[in-house]
Amino acid sequence: QVEFSYPPLKPGEGHDSHSLPEEWKYLPFLALPDGAHNYQEDTVFFHLPPRCGDRTTVYGVSCYRQIEAKALKVRQADITRETVQKSVCVLSQLPLYGLLQAKLQLITHAYFEEKDFSQISILKELYDHMNSSLGSTLLEGSQVYLGLSPRDLVLHFRHKVLILFKLILLEKKVLFYISPVNRLVGALMTVLSLFPGMIEHGLSDCSHYRPRKSISEDAGSRGNAPHLDDYISVSAADLSNTDLGVGKGGRKVAGGTSLEVPKADVSFSQSEKTCNGAQSSNGSVQRLKLPSHPSPASSESDWETLDPSILEESALREGGRESPASKQVENAPSQGLSSGGLPITVQPQAKTGHAVLVQGLVSGLEEDQYGMPLAIFTKGYLCLPYMALQQHHLLSDVTVRGFVAGATNILFRQQKHLSDAIVEIEDAQVQIHDPELRKILSPTTADLRFSDYLVKHVTENRDDVFLDGTGWEGGDEWIRAQFSAYLHALLAAVLQPDNDKTLSDFGTAFVAAWKNTHNYRVWNSNKHPALAEVNSSHPFQGQYSVSDVKLRLSHSVQNSERGKKLGNVMVSTSRNVVQTGRAVGQSVGGALTSAKSAMSSWFSTFTQSPPSLGD
Repeated sequence: QVEFSYPPLKPGEGHDSHSLPEEWKYLPFLALPDGAHNYQEDTVFFHLPPRCGDRTTVYGVSCYRQIEAKALKVRQADITRETVQKSVCVLSQLPLYGLLQAKLQLITHAYFEEKDFSQISILKELYDHMNSSLGSTLLEGSQVYLGLSPRDLVLHFRHKVLILFKLILLEKKVLFYISPVNRLVGALMTVLSLFPGMIEHGLSDCSHYRPRKSISEDAGSRGNAPHLDDYISVSAADLSNTDLGVGKGGRKVAGGTSLEVPKADVSFSQSEKTCNGAQSSNGSVQRLKLPSHPSPASSESDWETLDPSILEESALREGGRESPASKQVENAPSQGLSSGGLPITVQPQAKTGHAVLVQGLVSGLEEDQYGMPLAIFTKGYLCLPYMALQQHHLLSDVTVRGFVAGATNILFRQQKHLSDAIVEIEDAQVQIHDPELRKILSPTTADLRFSDYLVKHVTENRDDVFLDGTGWEGGDEWIRAQFSAYLHALLAAVLQPDNDKTLSDFGTAFVAAWKNTHNYRVWNSNKHPALAEVNSSHPFQGQYSVSDVKLRLSHSVQNSERGKKLGNVMVSTSRNVVQTGRAVGQSVGGALTSAKSAMSSWFSTFTQSPPSLGD
């Protein structure tokens, strides 16, 4: 439960109120994750839906710790167990995950070092400090990527990173799985950071879902929803000592052991922009001017013309209400992060200056001259870096057309029918259930060259302990630039006439499937003259060579069921042959041992990374 919030989450209630806005009913379960008692500390990134029609996602960062009850200087009456588990949580309108995490970890450590959880002044100081030091200008620099390392991602997933990239482009249902949560959210958000502008401006509509009980009440409650007047909220979460049976609110809880019900303290920082455009109480301080996005109710009607199949769904969700989106869109451009000001080549140069971002009339997102970020996380396609078990119903919700979600509970992984792909982060496996989708995502020769280029540059530069990850080539920014070049080339190729041969380098079946997605239709509905300067061919197009044969064979052996079976047969056959040789005679056995050694060394060149994509 929410134990403390600053400022109060609900107007008119005290800081110690346990009640939550209906839209945020899952907040305690997100801030204090499932299975948290197995770890001394952990960090969670999560997304909450907006509390009014403003369409702006609320970005949550939570730091969890536990401490032995006997170590407390002041032991309150409700502490009856041997350990106390709490989370301190920040809710923000800025997607500064890593930066918030760095500050929050220090405060959480200091809060626990007090050994007196009634000392909440440190949380109020955190609230004031963050509001005075954080602003929208931070979205223009590299700090937005703090803690997100594409280099580590490529080292772990190797050639499969491009498959993850394409899965999200196709707007498939992708579930990431690992424990603890910090490894989960780090990998998931790092994949998203490969999309130009996505972290900075592409997630503002990524958490538009409705809690189960609010569907029928939504029409009545939308008009009098409380205003979200804040940038940042700080919370501390605590586990109460409730025996298993019925949790808070009388809800039955399954299982046979004790139930720990989390309590979360939440606070907000003030901004000058409220949901309905009103000024906040401290209007004299202007830090972040959020664009006036069209609400889902108004923008839905325009999107229906792009995707007729969602017409019935949107009518159910929005009750047929219409309002021209263009009336609510700001015409004045704002400054933001550029996804590339110069023509992109195979070796993109570092970004210089900032491009002008203009709000897309259809997507409602802040877009650059290339139409980035793509409108992937809009129109019911969710991004949930961490999902609590209480949100499980969202995976089968008819109003959710897809998701990129993270989970630590094995129940999510076991129900494979609810997702198109499961990403096992621990083993770097990408399990794609549909054979047709596997075929669509099968990498082309040019794609294999691109992936191999990334892997080689990252692995070759990792040996120097002093320069590891600090150089341009093979570094985090360099990897993001490569994916930006890849995506810009794909977009430019689509615009060319008689482009079948060019698009075949990206995968003919993949491009055909991508053209049916919502994000492509939104992007294609506008003109993007800047793409005329981009080379409209795959960065690694070229004639087929002997090295491509080896690359293809290597990929097949590593990533297909048939290849793994072939490898097992080769190993077992060589073992049996050697055993037979020993029975015949020493000389013959020696010769066959040499044969086995040669065969094993040949095979090992193709099995240097863990298996992933199915046959």
